[in-house]
Amino acid sequence: MNNVYDVIIVGGGPSGLTCGIYTSRENLKTLIVEKEVCGGLAGSTHLIENYPGFPEGLSGEDLLAKFKTQAQKFGTEIREFTEVEKIIPQQEVVEVKTGKENFFSFSVVIAGGSQPKKLGVKGEEEFRGRGVSYCATCDGPLFKDKDVVVVGCGNSGLQEGEALLKYVNSLTFVEFLPFITAQKILQERIKKDPKAKFLLNHKVIGIEGEDFVKKVIVEDRETGKIKEIPAQGVFIYAGYLPNTGFLKGLLELDEQGFIITDEKMRASLKGIFACGDIRSKEVRQITTAVGEATISAISVRDYLREVKNS
Repeated sequence: MNNVYDVIIVGGGPSGLTCGIYTSRENLKTLIVEKEVCGGLAGSTHLIENYPGFPEGLSGEDLLAKFKTQAQKFGTEIREFTEVEKIIPQQEVVEVKTGKENFFSFSVVIAGGSQPKKLGVKGEEEFRGRGVSYCATCDGPLFKDKDVVVVGCGNSGLQEGEALLKYVNSLTFVEFLPFITAQKILQERIKKDPKAKFLLNHKVIGIEGEDFVKKVIVEDRETGKIKEIPAQGVFIYAGYLPNTGFLKGLLELDEQGFIITDEKMRASLKGIFACGDIRSKEVRQITTAVGEATISAISVRDYLREVKNS
């Protein structure tokens, strides 16, 4: 079957591109399909300082461009703006259906990542694109000299907040928990900026405005007191949801919809593997994503040796 790939990788973020580097170097015919452009959420991060080998840090766009170039150097075929709609296991191969064309492969690695979780509060959908955003790197310059709220004090919230501080007049971080979960070095840098302040143990209960956002309504979780924060922008970093909608009924998923695998990154169906942020686990970082991608690629290699020699 000359027209069949050895492996199709769904997703062109850090894990997908790393997997492609490894499988291509094993001389496996490799295709990456990515619904947008390669890079994933990491590709839109303003500054990455904890990826080994880059002590001065670099933008997510620059780092992921290097990943992509390296994968292509070793022969990985990449199809961007190609969204997978369904995966259909057949007797010998797996069919990967997209909105453009269908592909066939002896194995599939799911590395589709995740997407920002919505708060689900009044005004969030209404003002999306009119003050509500999920990407400071993308939209930060639009809020020059504005008062802005960042929801979430994890690494993503503080990293993107740091990017916003270059532009905004003031920045208020709202965190549901009574403490900040981001890395200490991020906390220390932001706390030194006089434009930044924190509201811990508060939850957002509404976003209000007219044509654009004008204020964010929050509730003190300890006292129940309602507060209004004047703001022209709201950036939301309240966690992530896995991009596994096309897999329901096919693979075993956890309660949040993340893919369950074993230590070799094997999913519940033979010939299908998963790695990166789409996988059920505790820690989601670029470094863990590339490590899991390495394991996935080696597992795919071993699986194909077994299948083709049987």
